[in-house]
Amino acid sequence: MELGELVSALNGFAPPSLAESWDNVGLLVEPSPPHAVNTLLLTNDLTEEVMEEAVQKKADLILSYHPPIFAPLKRVTCRTWKERLVVRALEHRIGIYSPHTAYDALPHGVNHWLSKGLGACTSVPLHPSTAPSYPAEGTHRVEFCADNTEDVDTMLSKIKDIQGVSCLTTLPARVDGEEQTRVSLNCSQKALLEVVALLSQKSLLYHKTEIFLLQKPPLPHTGMGRLCTLSEPVSLSDIIERIKSHLKLPHVRLALGMGKTLESPVKKAALCAGSGSSVLKGTEADLYLTGEMSHHDVLDAVANGISVILCEHSNTERGFLAELRDTLAIHLQNKINIIVSEKDRDPLQVA
Repeated sequence: MELGELVSALNGFAPPSLAESWDNVGLLVEPSPPHAVNTLLLTNDLTEEVMEEAVQKKADLILSYHPPIFAPLKRVTCRTWKERLVVRALEHRIGIYSPHTAYDALPHGVNHWLSKGLGACTSVPLHPSTAPSYPAEGTHRVEFCADNTEDVDTMLSKIKDIQGVSCLTTLPARVDGEEQTRVSLNCSQKALLEVVALLSQKSLLYHKTEIFLLQKPPLPHTGMGRLCTLSEPVSLSDIIERIKSHLKLPHVRLALGMGKTLESPVKKAALCAGSGSSVLKGTEADLYLTGEMSHHDVLDAVANGISVILCEHSNTERGFLAELRDTLAIHLQNKINIIVSEKDRDPLQVA
């Protein structure tokens, strides 16, 4: 499969538009000229050890969940490890692709996989994603009534000339016993200011002006984090064992919510893979499950009676790769060899 064709397929699997605005997703390193991809290596973090593994296994593309290039690079030399990753990738004609938060938002993405550690439950996104575009042209709709005078045609002509105005329609209307014209138009945020300025010049001529924000429709089951409702309440101690088993961890870190014990029931759990503080904050639940949280965010949760389980950042993500391998194989119609890195691991360990 050609690299461009594969990238298009990966973008179709998880559109980059689902990623957070601060993220850096998509194709990050592209060898030249374009080449065919026979082997795709999946990794959570692209370290130098994983890069050498990719070279040894003759991978043509690395899908790194975390983007190895995040802050802009001012140079590409062999001085720093991230620069060396780019150098090695280009030397061996290996592309680098990162999906990151686009996979977090997917209905069957990282957070859905993490929720399986809780047992039988239903879940909804904590922060639902919206469609990348509005249901109609523009970001706002403006509607107003106008007296039937020659000034109306002049004003409508001026409005039509504003860049960013679309879907301009007029309908006859009867307002307070008088024949008038009902005008409706769509416009961009910038054009809205010009439309309002024009209307304000003839405020006695235009009546009942209304401005509507055109909302982007939500995408079903898509978004950041998950609020999970368990089929049956389970003790916190049982939840801990389930999570350890799912993530294949010998231990996790636990902060008991105020007034809670290991036997306290858990019915609702809010989770977010990776670093979940900003996603989980303010959510009402019995439990927060994530990789890492700041000290003060843990204290806030505990004070509100919410227990917190921390598993280290990448431990809440890495296990998804095996599931991803099988899902992508189907999505790509088994056209390429997909392997999961054996060198990728969490950098932290108990000493």
